[in-house]
Amino acid sequence: MTRSRTLFAATATIALASTAALAQTETDAPMTFFVTSESHSGDLGGLAGADAECQRLATASGAGGHTWRAYLSTHGSNTEAPVNARDRIGSGPWHNAKGVKIADSVAALHGDIQRDSNLLYRETTLTENGDLVNGRVRPEGTNNEHDMLTGSDSHGRAFPSGASRSQNLTCNNWTYGGPDSIAMIGHHDRLSGTNTSWNSSHSTNGCSLEDFNATGGAGHFYCFAAD
Repeated sequence: MTRSRTLFAATATIALASTAALAQTETDAPMTFFVTSESHSGDLGGLAGADAECQRLATASGAGGHTWRAYLSTHGSNTEAPVNARDRIGSGPWHNAKGVKIADSVAALHGDIQRDSNLLYRETTLTENGDLVNGRVRPEGTNNEHDMLTGSDSHGRAFPSGASRSQNLTCNNWTYGGPDSIAMIGHHDRLSGTNTSWNSSHSTNGCSLEDFNATGGAGHFYCFAAD
């Protein structure tokens, strides 16, 4: 019985490893997902400014033919409805700069049907130039930059609006870069002492670049081709 269980476990391990290797196979699929290579404060010029930044970076890398959207949520107000990040990025599938598919659909991206059904990890969450972003695992003497701005819960939806700017989780809907507001972030490397979510791990200490640096970030965010 013990030998059978051991053989089964070994077979299962090999199968999982093979599946993971196959899932990370590079292809010639065009890039439809990346992490911004440049650093930012929380003042992105709102969603329109963040989208324009995704478009600018994609164009510079040769992928400007798509319509790019920032993976960011905004809280609502008396005059505006909240915006959910998951509702603005198209339907997928999405591939990184190496052609590796990171998710088939919005549901797969967020684990709506099966948890952890995307392929978002440090090795696959690349910039528009195909480069790795520093995480907890990084070259000696460099900074951790694994905090990705999202303003979203784990399902990619906006949080309820707080009573003040400091209680919202979107750097005042991505228009503020000072100390008295905060943002929700995710960890692109899925490494953390507690919450390893790629899109909803913890809040920042503020919305300046210095505040982001203090908790392991550099104002990076995810960009998806929505067309």
